[in-house]
Amino acid sequence: MSRRRIDIGELSLCVTERGQGYPVVVLHGFTGCAASMQSVAETLAANFYTVSIDLVGHGASDAPEDVADYEMSACVGQLEKLLDQLGIGRAHWVGYSMGGRTALQFAVTHPRRVDRLLLVGASAGLSDPAARAARIESDEALADRIESDGVEDFVDEWMALPLFASQKRLGDEALSAAREQRLQNQPHALANSLRGMGSGAQLPLQTQLSGLTAPVCLVVGDEDAKFQTIAADLAHRLPNASVEILTESGHAAHLENPVEFGRTAERFFAVGIDA
Repeated sequence: MSRRRIDIGELSLCVTERGQGYPVVVLHGFTGCAASMQSVAETLAANFYTVSIDLVGHGASDAPEDVADYEMSACVGQLEKLLDQLGIGRAHWVGYSMGGRTALQFAVTHPRRVDRLLLVGASAGLSDPAARAARIESDEALADRIESDGVEDFVDEWMALPLFASQKRLGDEALSAAREQRLQNQPHALANSLRGMGSGAQLPLQTQLSGLTAPVCLVVGDEDAKFQTIAADLAHRLPNASVEILTESGHAAHLENPVEFGRTAERFFAVGIDA
């Protein structure tokens, strides 16, 4: 394993590399970093070269002050430059939650650079204008609170959301480690991430999905009813998609049921071993 920062011009992104072979890009969720996707990367590194990326404003990557650097289109551009620097033309992609939305946006924008796409608890943004406006308003209010109250109060609030309640099965030690990792983020960076690439700020992708021909695997926990509905809708819109529901898991199905997730990912990406 190696961890390094790579200069892509306007900023630097931190990457963690494991294994060898066909590349798999791994993207974390909001408040996470490459370390939060460690179990996924380690599983896939048995057969692939995995590149886990700290997205802008997260982990050890740069956290610029300008919110424009956090817009989804800017993030996709940063990832394109990063792959160029690494000499990766085409890859498999794994994305969780915000990272899943990012991977899907990258695939729609640069379809020739995406081979197969595995998304965990991901959406394509909010297509309903009223819901999108409401989410932008709530995210802006949350961003303001992060900046005024600090990261610690926000992280405790974030981890207490019902969406993440099922993660209690991970145990106190794992939850404590996840909390400490999240606390390393900077207030302005998390706030700008919400403002720039939150699910409301992201332009909805639903009408563009019919043109994405890459195979897509939509992973969702059996206790995550909201994202089961979202996954079913995405599978209907995508021409080559399947839904995998993992047992005994919620939104972070890859963490809560790593064994079943690992088997699912290995099956889905198996064709890439000889690519």
